[in-house]
Amino acid sequence: MASAQAGEGTAAIRNEKAGYNRFLLLVAGLGGLLYGVDVGIIAGALPYLEATSRLNAGQLSIVVAAVLLGSVISTLFAGLLADWMGRKPLMIWSGLLFVASIPVIALSHGYGPLVLGRLLQGVSAGLIGVVVPLYLAECLSASSRGKGTGVFQWLLTLGIVCAALVGIYFSIRVEEVAKLGDPARLFAFKDTAWRSIFWVSLPPGILFVIGSFLVAESPRWLFRRGKKEEALAALLRSRTSEQAESELREMEETSTAEKANTPTGAKVKESLLRRKYVIPFILACVILACNQTTGINSIIGYNTNILLQSGLSDVQAHWGYVIFTMVNFLMTIGGVVLVDRKGRKFLLSLGSAGIIISLIWAGFLFRKTEKLRVDRRDSVQAMVTADQKVSLLYDANTAATLLGAGGEAGGAIANRPTSLSIIYSYGDFRAATPVARSDDAAAKPVAITRESCVPANKVVAFFSNPFGNLEAARTASLKIENALITPVPSSRNGWLVDISLYVFIAFFAIGPGVCVWLALSELMPTRIRSNGMSIALLINQAFSTTIAAIFLPTVGKYGYGKMFFGFAACTVIYFITAAFFLPETKGKTLEEIEAHFEGAKS
Repeated sequence: MASAQAGEGTAAIRNEKAGYNRFLLLVAGLGGLLYGVDVGIIAGALPYLEATSRLNAGQLSIVVAAVLLGSVISTLFAGLLADWMGRKPLMIWSGLLFVASIPVIALSHGYGPLVLGRLLQGVSAGLIGVVVPLYLAECLSASSRGKGTGVFQWLLTLGIVCAALVGIYFSIRVEEVAKLGDPARLFAFKDTAWRSIFWVSLPPGILFVIGSFLVAESPRWLFRRGKKEEALAALLRSRTSEQAESELREMEETSTAEKANTPTGAKVKESLLRRKYVIPFILACVILACNQTTGINSIIGYNTNILLQSGLSDVQAHWGYVIFTMVNFLMTIGGVVLVDRKGRKFLLSLGSAGIIISLIWAGFLFRKTEKLRVDRRDSVQAMVTADQKVSLLYDANTAATLLGAGGEAGGAIANRPTSLSIIYSYGDFRAATPVARSDDAAAKPVAITRESCVPANKVVAFFSNPFGNLEAARTASLKIENALITPVPSSRNGWLVDISLYVFIAFFAIGPGVCVWLALSELMPTRIRSNGMSIALLINQAFSTTIAAIFLPTVGKYGYGKMFFGFAACTVIYFITAAFFLPETKGKTLEEIEAHFEGAKS
């Protein structure tokens, strides 16, 4: 009887530990969910924000890129903050920042509050991107490390799916309102739609904050702070007494080994320029930078806009984005299953190779119609008023007028729906209008004003063009640099582009999507892990911010085809790095990986 009761007690304890481990993964996964929402929510909201605001393409790019800029700022300090205040408090603060950002965005009525709210979201994402994988690496056992990182990435993709489903719901509602034929009502509903999309993302943030309060602090952080008893208590929440005591002994042995054989027991001041620090750090930075130069965040953030310009209708584009996010979600599951079987190196090589092929495919599909572009800058320049402004409603009649003056090239596309993108400048500052389609019955006039191009102050001017003359731009004449009219492709072309993007996200999800976070935490040696991850992620976010900020103006001038070819060229570097320079870390302890870079046998 006694033995039976003891067995039941042991089983109950085991279930309790397993339950806490699942809860820990759920909370960490909610961090991934928030990160995914941060990245994906703007795609569904952007078409309605673009339609109801007076923001130009450059300002819209900044609104999209503000999340990434905020990530850059917070990532720079995330490692230091995680070491100073602890992993758990930083998780709580990152969740609170996300929660605070939602009302700032959803209640905004201008460019400034929008950018501020998106910056707060970015700061939250940057902190989450560092502290949650760091927390998982320090709280989970070696056998669970891959699964834990996989859950973070899996729920990250779920966040993007949720954002897409919210977007398609409002797209269907917008189409219903559009059928009523009331432009004012349609405008008002689009304004409500993008605000509601952001409000819907609030509950996951609240759940993450509550969950972060309930998990234990990282036992390794507690031990390094000299809180041995608290570290043991934290271990006991997820492990048996024997496992907890064994890990605590390992921490003590590691700490002892790090100390020099000196009378004072001071720690060895090891040079950070040693191979085991420099080479993995450089590899991590290259991998994370290349991860962004695949165009992943821009393709997610601008997905609906890309599909609209590829030939799909509004509802088709939103459904295409939903399928895109679901492919990402499902293929991530495949990546999680394969990462510990096939290895990180194999999946990164396979994924980057598939990305190159899909981007080239998408680039050729866009190039077919973009090579028929007609530049009518002289005609639009003639529309400039005395106060240096332009306002035109780009409908079928306006398109026919502009193309009629375009000679043979204009006549070749005159009977097709077309899109118009205008690149213009006042002095040293350049901007691009949002793309307007001649078959969009609810389109608002294309407006070009000095306020839409010239920065309001020197701070914004510096980031727009550090060498620009702001005072001269405030009185400079309006110059139309390009007025590019492009035939809108068929819906068949749109679905082919959509399929190429499905292939893109499938290869990304099964390779870089799962492996990049794991490779980052595995490559970084223990001594530089928190700060090294911050710097590497800072480089990652810097590349991502730059790409997002220049995406719309670059596409407006050169087209999606050249942009996709550029992404493909950058991904070639990714493939070479993964296939020829990255070591396989599957099945190796962190110490064995560190020894590999030192030049010892692993």
